[in-house]
Amino acid sequence: MAKTDLQPARGTHDLIGEEFRRHHHVIDTARRISALYGFEEWATPIFEDTRVFARTLGETSDVVTKEMYSFEDRGGESVTLRPEGTAGACRALVTNGLTQINLPRKVFYAGPMFRYERPQKGRYRQFHQIGAEVMGAAEPLADAEVIACGWHIQQALGIDAGSVLEINTLGDGPSREAYRAALVAYFTASADKLSEESRTRLEKNPLRILDSKDPGDKALVADAPTIYAHLTDAAGSFYNGVKRALDRFGVPYRENPRIVRGLDYYSHTAFEFVTDRLGAQGTVMAGGRYDGLVEEMGGPPTPSVGWAAGVERLSMLLDAAPAAPRPVAVIPVGEASEGAALDAVQALRRAGLVAEIGYKGNLKRRMERANRLGARAAVIIGEEELAGGVAQVRDLDAGTQERVPLAELAARLS
Repeated sequence: MAKTDLQPARGTHDLIGEEFRRHHHVIDTARRISALYGFEEWATPIFEDTRVFARTLGETSDVVTKEMYSFEDRGGESVTLRPEGTAGACRALVTNGLTQINLPRKVFYAGPMFRYERPQKGRYRQFHQIGAEVMGAAEPLADAEVIACGWHIQQALGIDAGSVLEINTLGDGPSREAYRAALVAYFTASADKLSEESRTRLEKNPLRILDSKDPGDKALVADAPTIYAHLTDAAGSFYNGVKRALDRFGVPYRENPRIVRGLDYYSHTAFEFVTDRLGAQGTVMAGGRYDGLVEEMGGPPTPSVGWAAGVERLSMLLDAAPAAPRPVAVIPVGEASEGAALDAVQALRRAGLVAEIGYKGNLKRRMERANRLGARAAVIIGEEELAGGVAQVRDLDAGTQERVPLAELAARLS
């Protein structure tokens, strides 16, 4: 076997064989289920103007300051490999003039994303996501339906056992202002016990303290006030509407008041599907409502909600990879039979069957190759068969063999 010093760049990996089949199955299933919910698929560029992400992820966020792959192109423009998919979808809505046409827009996407972070199991520097966005819908039913679509995808993949939906509300603007004041008062009283990072957040964004990983912060967060006592009537009604619709959709959930989002354009619903089957990387799908994001892109107010999920993590949850398709091996015996074998293999392919023809070797070697390929049948055409307009069809599972007219091969093997 040839060896080389060249390896995939750190944090990237090749998708080959079983791993590719897992990956493809996740995306194909998500594409199929999202279409049942009326989502159309969009494909946005892999790189964007850096401002698309700096504006929407927050200039001081870890993603922007530490993880983005940003560089100047030859024209001196700052571009960034996309670290997530929602910002590009919102940018596409605005730049294609779709903010006032046929809303809401229900969009599905799938593709590679890029973040410079420490590689670990289920986390790469080039990774892949699927996502679903409903742009231009202010009703709580949109939140519930996009969540139900994500749950349906997990069910179709057979990974719903052990996956739990956790939901919270971030309320509306007045709700968050009242809650922010309550958090500041609570954490200020114990500021000396907060981590340095959380003391900084206390001044800039106290909600972010709620998802701190510091053990000391966690102890304080356990007794911190929740937003529920600070919801306006309108925000409370919205949250109850989401939960009622989830009940009707048959999506089980539990409330988690510690799910937060750090940027001001997020509002109302925040949610995560979590599992205990992936160790520390327990979130497999996460999202929420982002009513102010399209405005950040220069568009009009466009209430929206959506989620994203890591394909690598979802594929790790599959019990088994989908089986590779088992081909039919077409085997000519002698030069005179090669033309008929080529006609036969193309006829099988046109009929939708996976068919292989060996490029060289005698009958024994070609049969050995057919077995290595996991072929389900071998179609053998020699001079005698050619003269009779037939082929020998050998069932490689049962070990039986029969003569089949060449014109009937596709129908018989289907």
